[in-house]
Amino acid sequence: MPAGTTTNLGDTPPDGGWGWAVVFGSFICIGFSYAFPKALTIYFKEIQEFFSISYSEIAWVSSIMLATMYAGGPVSSILVNRYGSRPVVIAGGLMCAAAMVTASFGTTIMHLYICIGIIGGMGLAFNLQPALTIIGKYFFIKRPIANGLTMAGSPVFLSTLAPLNQFLLDSFGWRGAFFILGAILLNGCVAGALMRPIGPQNPNPNRNGSSTAAMEDGKVSQDVGVLSGKGQQQRTGCADRINKLIDLSLFKHRGFLIYLVGNVIMFFGFFAPIVFLAPYARHLGIDEYRSAFLLSILALVDMFARPGTGLLANTRWIRPRIQYFFSLSVAYNGVCHLLCPLATGYVGLVIYAIFFGVAFGMVCALLFEVLMDMVGAQRFSSAVGLVTIIECGPVLLGPPIAGALVDIFMDYKYMYYACGAIMLAAGIFLFIMNFYNYRRLEQEEKEKLAAAVEFTADNEQSTLNTAMEATAGDEQSTLNTAVEVTADDEQSTLNTAEEKKSLEVPAQEKKDDPPCTFETES
Repeated sequence: MPAGTTTNLGDTPPDGGWGWAVVFGSFICIGFSYAFPKALTIYFKEIQEFFSISYSEIAWVSSIMLATMYAGGPVSSILVNRYGSRPVVIAGGLMCAAAMVTASFGTTIMHLYICIGIIGGMGLAFNLQPALTIIGKYFFIKRPIANGLTMAGSPVFLSTLAPLNQFLLDSFGWRGAFFILGAILLNGCVAGALMRPIGPQNPNPNRNGSSTAAMEDGKVSQDVGVLSGKGQQQRTGCADRINKLIDLSLFKHRGFLIYLVGNVIMFFGFFAPIVFLAPYARHLGIDEYRSAFLLSILALVDMFARPGTGLLANTRWIRPRIQYFFSLSVAYNGVCHLLCPLATGYVGLVIYAIFFGVAFGMVCALLFEVLMDMVGAQRFSSAVGLVTIIECGPVLLGPPIAGALVDIFMDYKYMYYACGAIMLAAGIFLFIMNFYNYRRLEQEEKEKLAAAVEFTADNEQSTLNTAMEATAGDEQSTLNTAVEVTADDEQSTLNTAEEKKSLEVPAQEKKDDPPCTFETES
């Protein structure tokens, strides 16, 4: 949106160079963050039989992992603002590896909730946030393309991990497979090493994108606090410290609020169709490998859909109105889910996986690009943190609710109907509200332009009046000065003439006097 294009980025992003190595590192981080919870569904059937639990209970594993990944957003944002992307990603890779290794020794489902869900989810949060944030520092003109390539990591890793997990499950069981996956997740540390810091560090971003402005705002707030009392000063200082960690002024941003509400609705039905795709295929009597291959087909299509969406979004026709494009992508997902129950065989599920892969790739490629377009790259880290912690609720509750629908009706089609209706409603909401937001922005722009014209006219009139007053004053002053000088000259001439006359009169009197004679006595 227009607000995003006016944000002060500090230094101009290079739009290339080492930035492509950063894109590769972010590609790995995004791949692990989004593909790993989905790929774990391959083990759900085995774990469900091992612990003798229901569909909804096993669905909590991936739900807790995704919810923790989203809930850890503000923590990750604060750490990124403080220390940069590289150390945070490396720490996240270590946490993910430790989580999977400890989960391989689990004896209860609660153990998996804690290890995979909480510890592993927090590790993924430390991979996701820095990977998204650093792209905005290295790219601006080519940012949609860079985001599309980065988000393509999820389908590439999903298409790789789905058959790999099935192979590991058949060869080593779920415990041995978890142990091996822990070693694979250490590659996140390598990805973090590629994220070289760029430009001067700005640990305290504020609403103006300037640490200097933040310091000035803090100084003004402290002065106000001193004037209004010690208690007010303490409250102001606390607010300043919070704003230095994360920008809460985003809740006053109209476009951000529209994005947030739409995404909360959307995420109730976003992940459940993928989580239950392979179990749905098995429910229809399809063997395990062909069921797992559906995820590979979806990931393969998704792999090309994300960069293609990034290229399309970077065009001059789409980028100025990219919010509409995102709304249509969300609604397209809903239509795919509503039509999924019509597929009663493997061919129908393959067709669904293809169309769903395109729709899912479009949403994922645009999900964070539209947010960065709204708030700008400088406030993006705080925006992602606030969005993810609020979205963790629907991410956590979505798959278990879908699993509960399967348990109640003993059929998957009602779950797909519900998810499709939710996604379609979210897409319609976003389209209508973005239309309203664009109209308001245009109206506000016209009002600002009119106010600027009026202000310019007032300034010109004021300048003209001032100039006229100054000219009149100068003319009066010049006239007064001329009169005074003339009067002084006339008075000086008169005085000089009188002085000369006074000198001539005594001399004449002295000349006219008769000479003195002295008579002597004879």
